[in-house]
Amino acid sequence: MKARGRIIAFFLLVIVLLGMVGTTSLPIAKDIKLGLDLQGGFEVLYEVTPLSDGPEIDNDILSDTTDALMNRINVLGVSEPVIQIEGDDRIRVQLAGVEDQSQARELLSTEANLTFRDADDNLLMDGSDLVEGGATGTFDESGRPIVSLELKDPALFAEITGEIAQRPDNVLVIWMDFEEGVDSYQEERLKEDPKFVSAPTVSGRINSPSVQITGSFTVEETQNFAGILNAGALPVELEEIYSTSVGAQFGEEALDKTTFAAAIGIGLVLLFMLVFYRFPGVIAFITLAVYVYLILVIFVWIGGVLTLPGIAAIMLGVGMAVDANIITYERIREEIRTGKSVKDSFRIGARSSFSAIIDANVTTLLAAAVLFYFGTSSVKGFATLLIISILSSFITAVWGSRLLLGLWVQSGFLDNKHGWFGLKADKIHKLSEGKEITDLTTPFDRQDFAGNRNKFFAASLALIATGAIVLGMFQLNLGIDFSGGTRVEVTADSALTQQEVEEFLEEAGFPSDDVVISGDQSDIGVARYTDDFTQDQIDELTQAVNEEYGQNPNVSTVSNQVAIELAQNALYALAIAALGIIIYVAFRFEWRMGVASIVALIHDTFFIVAVFSLLRLEVDLTFIAAVLTIVGYSINDTIVTFDRIRENMRSMKKIDTVEQLEKVVNVSLRQTLVRSVNTVMTVTLVVLALLIFGAPSITNFSIALLIGLIAGTYSSIFIAAQLWLVLKKKELNKKGPIDIEKKEQESKWGSDEPVV
Repeated sequence: MKARGRIIAFFLLVIVLLGMVGTTSLPIAKDIKLGLDLQGGFEVLYEVTPLSDGPEIDNDILSDTTDALMNRINVLGVSEPVIQIEGDDRIRVQLAGVEDQSQARELLSTEANLTFRDADDNLLMDGSDLVEGGATGTFDESGRPIVSLELKDPALFAEITGEIAQRPDNVLVIWMDFEEGVDSYQEERLKEDPKFVSAPTVSGRINSPSVQITGSFTVEETQNFAGILNAGALPVELEEIYSTSVGAQFGEEALDKTTFAAAIGIGLVLLFMLVFYRFPGVIAFITLAVYVYLILVIFVWIGGVLTLPGIAAIMLGVGMAVDANIITYERIREEIRTGKSVKDSFRIGARSSFSAIIDANVTTLLAAAVLFYFGTSSVKGFATLLIISILSSFITAVWGSRLLLGLWVQSGFLDNKHGWFGLKADKIHKLSEGKEITDLTTPFDRQDFAGNRNKFFAASLALIATGAIVLGMFQLNLGIDFSGGTRVEVTADSALTQQEVEEFLEEAGFPSDDVVISGDQSDIGVARYTDDFTQDQIDELTQAVNEEYGQNPNVSTVSNQVAIELAQNALYALAIAALGIIIYVAFRFEWRMGVASIVALIHDTFFIVAVFSLLRLEVDLTFIAAVLTIVGYSINDTIVTFDRIRENMRSMKKIDTVEQLEKVVNVSLRQTLVRSVNTVMTVTLVVLALLIFGAPSITNFSIALLIGLIAGTYSSIFIAAQLWLVLKKKELNKKGPIDIEKKEQESKWGSDEPVV
């Protein structure tokens, strides 16, 4: 009866979990904020400088500026804008979903200094003479859109208009952001599109509490104009030093493609788990569904913004969550193969695998935390989701998976049903044989990893030398994030050619000799420029592209100053992540394993860089995100191997010879290699889905991940473990036999067993 109760409890718990997921997922998904790359919009980073006669920049000035910017954004009707103060003199603005990006940029950047001048540009009145909040968009007697302003002192305006009416050139010129010594009415009036707002003729004295500004306005323009004036003039000058804009059509297409890729990747992972692990694979299916749901709930709760790299982080999190399941399931299967009961195997396997899982997750968290600290915009969002994914996977894969599987194990239903764990009868020994895990056969028993270590080292050195030659010849194809400049991405309804795009850009007045065609249908043209475009240049180019192709382009600009800072931050991020990992691994294991881990990470990073140099792929911020992700993943794989080495050394009590060390390494690698292959298989399925079906904007990101996965698996097996063996061999030769028990007593960490 008790056994049946556990199975009933399992089904009730699954029904509740899946019911909750099924009924609330859609409303939660609708509440997720989409980033610029998924719904279009733009992001701009302003450097704030004081006005010529204004105070120095401080926190109060920055706060007042963000308030003024927010008031202007409210005029646009943009939902959930993001305005952040960065450092001592910068403000980042993100407006997702805005339709007229040119208009929005103009609204933000104008200082809103309204002045009334005569034909000789002499100042007569300014914004301080107007009633605050008194500007309104309205209509004149003929139904034309106008802007009405309320005056503080009607008598002053009457005096000014009376004086102008007596002059030969009797115009009252109304300016927005007039620049002394630069702007001139006499020059501007000859232009087809003058810079001044309007220049009405004054025929007599006007004694009125309000002023009406007329011109060739649209209703929307009068509303925006009034909104800017009511928001007030900016207390500072703003200079764009970084910007990126994404057309709405790019965002929609990217969202569709990447969510489809996510579905394919996750589906393949689940299918693999079901085929290879059978019933535990079913448990993994349930916990992964809860895992994805939990991520979305937490992300909505913290008000996160979902981006393309963020979706990739969720998918990678699926691979890491599966990794925790695989570590546990493989260990349970090993215990079953020694002849232990399913209950004992579950208990021992859950306990023994916990240390490897927690160490692997902590090191990945370190890399993600560094990425969050040094990242910007979508990269920071990627890091946030990666952190949430790791924590959520720990909850579902460790606690949830063991709880659900434990109900079946403790019920006794799975006793002697080894096929439910994907095991064949001929692979299971009798308990009376006294087999230990180290005695079990593996598919790799013929491989002498330790004995061939010099060959592996030589192969890696040869590849490193080749990579160094490639880097010396081709160097890196740095994107604008690290080199500065402008990147323009044009999409068309049909296939494009390089010549066609080059000719169009030249006719538009923006010639480029660096044009690349991409996209599944060769329908995307990417042009790069060494100069960072001004707002006017971006507006002009956007209009030309829209007229030619019917869609707004993606335009990103990065100043040289920001490019240098981003490059420095990238190097800091990699260095700090590596330092944090080596400290943790040395503290949790020993310093030799820490050194070996870092050498393996440098090995992996170098190969990613070398391949990108050879293939001339663009190196940008998402590339750094991919490298740091691989750093976390690679150390994950290495730690699982080191954890097994540590466990096998404990069972030996004492090591007297090099041959014993080599045996430990060989046995440990053979035991963990199945897990390594299965894990890299699941994560590779996810990355391949991103690469094949995902949006073009994360193609390079996916390629970097794929290269890193291959290099990381190789280094964990053939570099890290072998290098540790070399260092440990020196210790053995120098200090004599290694007393494992004594070392364990000197360094106690506490219980590695979770309570479920």
